[in-house]
Amino acid sequence: MTTTSTDQCDDPGAFRRPPSDVMRLARMGAAHPTRLSFLRMLLRRVVAERWRFDRPVWQMDAKGVGRAVYRAIGPERTYSLVAFAHDLPEEMRTDRVIATAWDATFALFDGTPSENDLDRLEANVPRQEAGRVGPSELSLSRANRSVRLFAHVVDRLASGRQPDRSEMAAVGYLMRTTAVYGSGKFGAADRERIADRAELSEPFQAEMLSVWLTREFSTDLVEHIAAAKGGEKAARLDADIKRELGVGNSTGLGMAPFLVRHPVLLNNWMAAREEALARVRALEFASPQSVQSLHDALEDAQSNATDWHSEHPIQVAKLADLRTDLGRIAARLKTWPGEEPRPWDALWRWGEELSLEGQEALLALLLEPHGAIVDELADEMSADEADCFRIDGRMTVSTLRQALEEGFDWALAINFDDPQQTARFWYVSEEKLEPRLGSRAREAGAELEQPLCIARLAQGLHRALGGWDQNALVAEFLLAEPEHRFMVRRAQVQQRYPYAEVRDNLIAEDMLPIDLMRCKLAFFGASRFDPRSDKWVRISLFQGEPYPSDMEYAG
Repeated sequence: MTTTSTDQCDDPGAFRRPPSDVMRLARMGAAHPTRLSFLRMLLRRVVAERWRFDRPVWQMDAKGVGRAVYRAIGPERTYSLVAFAHDLPEEMRTDRVIATAWDATFALFDGTPSENDLDRLEANVPRQEAGRVGPSELSLSRANRSVRLFAHVVDRLASGRQPDRSEMAAVGYLMRTTAVYGSGKFGAADRERIADRAELSEPFQAEMLSVWLTREFSTDLVEHIAAAKGGEKAARLDADIKRELGVGNSTGLGMAPFLVRHPVLLNNWMAAREEALARVRALEFASPQSVQSLHDALEDAQSNATDWHSEHPIQVAKLADLRTDLGRIAARLKTWPGEEPRPWDALWRWGEELSLEGQEALLALLLEPHGAIVDELADEMSADEADCFRIDGRMTVSTLRQALEEGFDWALAINFDDPQQTARFWYVSEEKLEPRLGSRAREAGAELEQPLCIARLAQGLHRALGGWDQNALVAEFLLAEPEHRFMVRRAQVQQRYPYAEVRDNLIAEDMLPIDLMRCKLAFFGASRFDPRSDKWVRISLFQGEPYPSDMEYAG
């Protein structure tokens, strides 16, 4: 939905939610995609700039094994998804990061690849980490089929029939990615190489483009195999059924620490979203156009909630809250906006009585009609993290200590003498160099703990500062106690970026890593979160959105 509002807003500062409310894990774990999600940014751009799409290479055998190229042709540059489809033995199929073979592998190529490029990529991309790519590749990814649904669709289309819609809705995708790597991994282009390109300057645009083109590949592949099997009687996917298919993703602990390791980026994402909500709340009127857009968005949200299923007890409870609260919102809208001043703020304040799921869903709904005052905030969601790396050694110990007491009061209040508050530790696996979460009481390796419990580091720094002359400089302090450099930097960053820190204990027994994952994935634009444990979640991307070949200006 891309409707915009012509309503005007006053200074929204008074309507901004404080970090103490926003940056708690429970709320972050209830995040919903919004029009500031990264895939929505991509879709708006390709329409506005009249991008063209084609498929210059399709070399697939009857089993769907071979290679293909999908091109996205923008006003200045072309990007190509190079796809390789494989005949994967069933015993080798796994979504775990330790996998060494997949149903399909991909690279996003900078430009149009030559035959030599395709041959080079075919020798390396299917091997993923074991292969090598270069600066002409912007991302590296892999995907597995949703085996049962993929086979069902092939069989139905081959016989000239459409797949069962209930089976399609239960899964929602033909393929799910198990990793989409960018930003210099395995030899791919560093972020700095492409960050000044307008079409890639916003967060994760290369990765979103790769996934969007992968979605097109998944439906092309299933139709190709069905046509080879059924011949002339084979059908193509119905357009409405096809649109309800996204790209699945299986995400584990590897993603969870990202938000902790990139505090400035996290701040910019959260601050943009909070500024967007504040701007909407500050509006003095609700135009008929924006009211209708809100009703349309609510209808879409209710339909999504109906089709969203999970067997995980945490998510089952959240879904129940969400469906109930969407019903309450629908009832409230029957008499809204009425004659209340600042009707958007009145609706938000009414919604503060909803569950966290309901509140965060309402946030997404309120942003939807207001592209004219919201979409520009996408330009503020990237970050030059190197700019914040330098520590201000001229700051006094007293000033730094005060910054900790004001910005990390939540951290200083945690009792780390309680074993429940130190029950876990983060480490990096030797085999895959991926983040993992261990039990301090049951597992070895705590001596290799990663510095991800910011709360405990803040307490340690605060204690150390207490033993110093309060007029001393931070530079003097760090010369004597350099082990605190990491936390000093974060404390200074937090002064400038108030939404930079997750304000919870990340090593507590009851901490849920899936809350971190859901927050990040919602910014990507993910929907239908389906946790399989507290450390692993499946989601869908681009579900219900157009395909590249559907775009008005497709080639």
